[in-house]
Amino acid sequence: MLNGKKIVLGVSGGIAIYKAVDLVSKLRKRGAEVRVVMTEHATKFVSPLLFSEISGNPAAVTMWDNRGEHSVEHIALAKWADLLVVAPATANILAKAACGLADDLLSTVLLATPCPKIVCPAMNSGMYTNPATQANLETLRRRGYTVMEPDAGHLACGVNGPGRLPEVPEIIAFLERFTALREGRLRGLRFLVTAAGTREPIDPVRYVGNRSSGKMGYAVAREALLQGADVTLVTGPSALTPPPYAKVVRVETTQQMLDACLAAYPDVDVVIKAAAVADFKPRDVADQKIKKIDPEDGMTVVMDQNPDILKILGSHKQQQFLVGFAAETQHLLENAAAKVRKKNLDMIVANDVSQAGAGFNTDTNIVKFLYPDGTVESLEKMSKDDVALRLIDRVLERRAAKQ
Repeated sequence: MLNGKKIVLGVSGGIAIYKAVDLVSKLRKRGAEVRVVMTEHATKFVSPLLFSEISGNPAAVTMWDNRGEHSVEHIALAKWADLLVVAPATANILAKAACGLADDLLSTVLLATPCPKIVCPAMNSGMYTNPATQANLETLRRRGYTVMEPDAGHLACGVNGPGRLPEVPEIIAFLERFTALREGRLRGLRFLVTAAGTREPIDPVRYVGNRSSGKMGYAVAREALLQGADVTLVTGPSALTPPPYAKVVRVETTQQMLDACLAAYPDVDVVIKAAAVADFKPRDVADQKIKKIDPEDGMTVVMDQNPDILKILGSHKQQQFLVGFAAETQHLLENAAAKVRKKNLDMIVANDVSQAGAGFNTDTNIVKFLYPDGTVESLEKMSKDDVALRLIDRVLERRAAKQ
C-alpha cells in the first residue's frame, strides 16, 4: 500500500530520532518516496546529511535555504505530499501544531498541507501524560490528525512508562493499515480466515493432529488486511506471528474452531477456510498420561468423526462468499469438485500436498482454483503470499458476478 506514495517525514528533536533513520530506509524499500523535514533541535541529534543520503532527497531544515528547487519550500512540500508523518513527535511540535503555530519549516508544513497527517508521540512519561499534552493530542484528533499511540516501557531518561516511540515495523504496519483503510479495494469488507491445523487430545500430553504450519492462512489474512478488509483470524496452534490488526481467535480442537467460526459467521462477507482441521478425534480422552505398555500388546485408539466445519458453514450460507481448501494426495480434481458440490462452496483451492513445493510447512504452493460451474484455473508454483493475492483477486471477481 505504500508503493509509490510521496511521504513527508517530519523529525523533531527527541532521542528516538535514531528510529526515524531506519524508518526512512524501510519506507523506501516498500517503494515510497520520502522527503525529510527536520526541526533545528533534531539536527542536534542527527545530521541532515544522514537523512539526505538515506532518503535520496535533501533533508529540509529551514524555509530560508536557497535550494533553487522551489520558490516557497513549505508550500511545495505541502503540495507534494500524499502523507505527512511526524516521528518522533515531541511535546513541543505537538503543542505548536495544536495551537496553529508556524515558526519553523516543520510546523509551517503541518499547517499548510491538506494531506492526511499522522503523529507518533515520543517523550518522557510525565510529559506525555501531562494534561497539556493530552489536550493537544485531543485537539489534533478533532482536527483530523491520526495519532499512533506510544508504547510503554523503559525510556532513555530511566523512567518506565508510556511515551516510547514504537518500533519501526510497528510504525510501518500502522502506515500500511492507515493507507489500506482509506484506499484498499477491500475496505468495508469483513473476512473470516481460518489457519493452521487442529489438535485432538489423546491424554493431557499427546494429541492427534497434522503437519499444517498455518502459512497459507496467515498469508491470506495478511493480504486481506493490507487491502483494507477487517479480518478475523481463527487459528489453530502455530509458531507464526499473526498479522497486525487482525482479530485473532486461538483454538485447539476442531469443535473449538467450529464454535469460533459460527460466532463470527453471521457478520462476515467472505470466508476463506484455509485451516487443515482434524477430521477425527479420539472417542475417549484419558485424564492422566497413558503409560507405556508391552509393545506386543499395542494400543488401540477408537476415533469418532469431527463435525465438518465447511459443510456446516455452507448449509448456513446467506450473504457470505465461501472458499474452501482441499489438501489431497490423489484424485485431486475429482475430490475437490465433489467438495464444491457437497459443501455449497463458491470456490475451492486445491493442492496435491505430495508435490514438492506444495505441501505443509513450505513457503510456496501449487494450487488449482475450482468453481461451481466446473471451471478449473491452474496456477504455477509461487509463494503463498502470491497465491493469497491471486485468491483475493478471484474472490472479488466471482463475488461481484454472483451479486
